[in-house]
Amino acid sequence: MALILEPRPPRWWQRWPGTARLKRADERARRRRGLLLLVLAASAAVSLLSFAPAFRLAEARLFDYASTMSAPPLPEDGPVVVAIDEPSFAELGLQWPWPRDLHAQLVERVRAAGAKAIGLDIIFAEPSALPGADAALAASVGPDTVLAGDLTFIRTPQADQTIRTDPLPELTANGARNGLASVTLDGDGTLRQVPRFPDGFAAELLRAADEPVPELPPGALIQTFGPHRTYPTVSYYQALDPENFLPPGIFRDRVVLVGVSTQSAPSAESGADAFPTSQTPRSGRLMAGVELQATIYDNLRTGAWILPLPVWGSIAIALLAALLAGAAVWRGTGWKTLAWGVSAVLFVVLGSFLLLRFGRVWAPPLAPALAFLLVAGGQGGRDYASERKLRRGITRAFSQYLSPVLVQRLADDPTLLKLGGETRTLSILFSDVRGFTTIAERMKGDPQGLTRLMNRLLNPLSQVVLDGGGTIDKYIGDAVMAFWNAPLDDANHALHAVETALAMNGAMERLNAELAAEGAETGVEPLTLRIGVGVNTGDCVVGNMGSDMRFDYSALGDAVNLAARLEGETKRFDVPVLIGENTAKRLEGRLPLLALDRILVKGKTEPVAVYTILPEAEAEAVALHRAVAGDFFAGSLRADDTRLSLLEARLPALRLYYTGLRERLAPSEGPAEPRAVVVG
Repeated sequence: MALILEPRPPRWWQRWPGTARLKRADERARRRRGLLLLVLAASAAVSLLSFAPAFRLAEARLFDYASTMSAPPLPEDGPVVVAIDEPSFAELGLQWPWPRDLHAQLVERVRAAGAKAIGLDIIFAEPSALPGADAALAASVGPDTVLAGDLTFIRTPQADQTIRTDPLPELTANGARNGLASVTLDGDGTLRQVPRFPDGFAAELLRAADEPVPELPPGALIQTFGPHRTYPTVSYYQALDPENFLPPGIFRDRVVLVGVSTQSAPSAESGADAFPTSQTPRSGRLMAGVELQATIYDNLRTGAWILPLPVWGSIAIALLAALLAGAAVWRGTGWKTLAWGVSAVLFVVLGSFLLLRFGRVWAPPLAPALAFLLVAGGQGGRDYASERKLRRGITRAFSQYLSPVLVQRLADDPTLLKLGGETRTLSILFSDVRGFTTIAERMKGDPQGLTRLMNRLLNPLSQVVLDGGGTIDKYIGDAVMAFWNAPLDDANHALHAVETALAMNGAMERLNAELAAEGAETGVEPLTLRIGVGVNTGDCVVGNMGSDMRFDYSALGDAVNLAARLEGETKRFDVPVLIGENTAKRLEGRLPLLALDRILVKGKTEPVAVYTILPEAEAEAVALHRAVAGDFFAGSLRADDTRLSLLEARLPALRLYYTGLRERLAPSEGPAEPRAVVVG
């Protein structure tokens, strides 16, 4: 059966066997066209987004974590740092800046200890105030020494200026090298890029150490080897006297860098020579400028720098990720889509990390992961919206015929819209209006009024069924058929069905009170409505019954037939509720059950006992009735039994039943033989 939620085509079109197949093919084609557009839109959006500063900052932060996770070990024979640190200030007792002849002593001691190159990450741009200090430093430095220079960028409303600060010319007269120690920070103030100055401080150190200087590609990123103080570091005062304070050979054949490495600036004028790096988010510490120069030196010496993927490469990877996402959801979305999404993101992140670690190429995972999620999530949202539209259509189409529980089940699983059933134990209820023919005859001149009356009758009865957890099977004129324990399980279905039967009679009392009040106002004699309810429990086949063109969710079986017969027998016993033997067995000890008789349904060979319920009956009266009923079933009850008169007084609701019982027993002389009434 095809559920059509769109304007219905002509009937000849509906009957054509290929209609449903063509409709499904058209829906698939429309979905796939939308998916291709989604792939292109997601790729374009991610490509444009990758140029946004916030996006690039996010990628930079990812680089910080990726490049420092399982960072490569410190290269062998790397630089040794001589730190101008707090212990040195305390030991020397000098204020900054220190005398330059003291730096000259340091250079001579380190050179004597075997250093092959020495870098002083200190700016000597102005003459010293101490006589002879500059001459002493100039005499100590030579081709194996690099002095730091600096570039300062100044922006004013009139112009942008770049000012270069170099060491005093006399300090480089003996061949000492001048290397720019300036660095370029990213927009978030973090140092990530290798400086590209041809005469950079680290590059000049390589030349001083007779090492080749590599050609640096544009945008090369620094590979850090660890947090603050990763490099071998000694204090300045120790390097002044290495024989007494340091292990032998610590400077032999090593590059030595000298610079400030303190927690705070050594003076207000100099400022703190420390910068945030990729290690800062993990360690929470800034890295001293002298350590940064050592890191840059090793990046150049070993080729450890990281090459960022060009922009076109990032766009190509994002497009590839979007295409893969489209392939993943090409046939549909579901729980596998979530698994695909998580797996794809993990794969992209892992691939980016492996490429960084083993290929020294940084391919940010943010853009491809975002492109994949946009396509998969976007298509998942489209499919979800389409499914919700289908569910709403199903709900609208069936809510007028089926119980809300069944409608929800069909909305959750539209494949249930097919013929078929299952065997279940159900409790079935039939209710019918007593004397409906007479009522219809009385209102034959007002068919609209009769319709309104039936609606007023069936509305509360239906609500009682639904409140009791039942499924309304159908309306048969003024009759209602309902059952319990399908489509959802109900362990207490017999109890709920009987409680609903009692509640139906309570609803009728309220309706009759309303009709009486309306009749008093209008002066019209009101109608008094009564119903009979039959309840039975047994195995049934329940499911979608009917034809390929129309079907209902219904129940079939002997238990259903008996429930219908019990409803009709309420008239003979003059009781509002009559229940079958199987139902009574499930309610034993839970409700005051009163056995009335045995009936034999036409076509059956075994009679079944029938019961009614009087919730307000006293326990003594119920016990007395059960004793009388036991004698009746055993054939030992007599018409003149005084207990019958006592029960008529104690249980007035069954007065007509006891009267009929006397009439059945009166003709026989002696005890009556047990017998069953044939119905159906």
